[in-house]
Amino acid sequence: MTDMTGAERPSPENLRLLENIGVKLSVEVGRTELTIRDLLRLSEGSVIELDRLAGDPLDVLVNGTPIAKGEVVMVGERFGIRFGQIIDPEKRAESL
Repeated sequence: MTDMTGAERPSPENLRLLENIGVKLSVEVGRTELTIRDLLRLSEGSVIELDRLAGDPLDVLVNGTPIAKGEVVMVGERFGIRFGQIIDPEKRAESL
């Protein structure tokens, strides 16, 4: 089966083969750069400023590849992530 560009599309049977493969999902709150000196000076209660503003969407990554933007929610007594924007698969492929 091919799509409009003539590229082969995976069949539903082939996709089912992938369904039970585990992946690592992580959520990135923000980033910063530190010198080793500053890193060694960190102690309990230290605060590090990140590159995001409060309320900015968080990055959702699968195996290190960004797939979505989201926000933290509470699910009972646990944290969860609500997907707000799914990153276009073509843009995801460009980052590989």
